[in-house]
Amino acid sequence: MAQAVAFVGIGSMGEPMAMNLLKAGFDVAAYNRTPEKLAALKQAGARTADCPAAAVTPGGIVVTMVSNDQVLKELVAGNGGVAAALGAGTHISMSTISPDTARELAKLHSHYGGHYLAAPVFGRPEAAAAAKLWICQSGAAPAKQAARPLLEAMGQSVRDFGDDPGAANLVKLCGNFMILSAVEAMSEAFALAEKNSIDRTAMAAFFGETLFSCPIYQNYGRILANRAFEPAGFQLALGMKDVKLVQSAADSAEMPMPLAELLHERLADSIAKGRSQMDWTAIELIVAEAAGLR
Repeated sequence: MAQAVAFVGIGSMGEPMAMNLLKAGFDVAAYNRTPEKLAALKQAGARTADCPAAAVTPGGIVVTMVSNDQVLKELVAGNGGVAAALGAGTHISMSTISPDTARELAKLHSHYGGHYLAAPVFGRPEAAAAAKLWICQSGAAPAKQAARPLLEAMGQSVRDFGDDPGAANLVKLCGNFMILSAVEAMSEAFALAEKNSIDRTAMAAFFGETLFSCPIYQNYGRILANRAFEPAGFQLALGMKDVKLVQSAADSAEMPMPLAELLHERLADSIAKGRSQMDWTAIELIVAEAAGLR
C-alpha cells in the first residue's frame, strides 16, 4: 500500500514537487488556499482536501511549501491546522522561513508527540519539475529517517546541518543572500559592458563558461543578459521577504551586513516602481536606469 502524504501549498514550486511524489508512488492528498491550483494534481491522481487537517493522515507525513512565516503558522497552528491533526507524525517544512519560526513549530509538534524537519530547497520551478532540487535539512533523527524517501523523490541531493530545526533555514537564507548578491554584481558588470558597447549576452556566456562556470552565474546570467524577467521564476516580492529575514537574523547575531542593506534598497525601489510580481532578478532594471541605459 502506498504511503499517504499530505502536501500543503500548491504554488509554482509545490505543484511540481507534489507531482514528483505522485510519480514516486506516494498517495498524495493536496491542499491549497486557492483550490483552483489543485486541478493538475487532481488530474494526475492526487486526492484533494478543503482544509489542511483534512489532507493529513494522523501519525503520517505532511509536506508544506508556502510563501511566508505567517501563512505557515496559520496552517500549522491555527484552527483546523496541521499540528493537531498530524499528532505523532512528521512535518517536513520546505518553505523559506526564519530560523525562529522553525524552532517554534518544532516545539509545537513535539507537544503533540510529533516531529518537525526543516528542509528548504534551492532551485527554481524547472529544477523542481526535474526533481533536481538541492535540499538542506536539520532536525531530529526520526524526522530525517521518515523524510528521506520523499526528499530523494524531489531532489538531487540532501545535505544535513544537524539537530537544530532553525539551522537549515539559516543556510537557506545565507544562500539566497549570496544568489541575490551575485545578481547585483552581474547587473552592475553587464551595465558597465553595455555602456562600453560590449554585447552583454556574449559576456554573460563567456563568464558562465569560464571563470564562473556554475549554475547561478550560468542560469541567472542568461536571465539578466536578456532581461527575461517575466514570467517570474521567483517573484521579487518574495525576494524582499527573504532579504528582510536575512537582516533580522543579522540583527539577532549583532552583525552588520551592508550588502544586505543595498539589496533591500534595490528591492524596495523595484517594488515602488510596480515590479513586485516580476522575477527578483529585475533589480537589474534599477542598475540599468541609474546607468542611463533605460
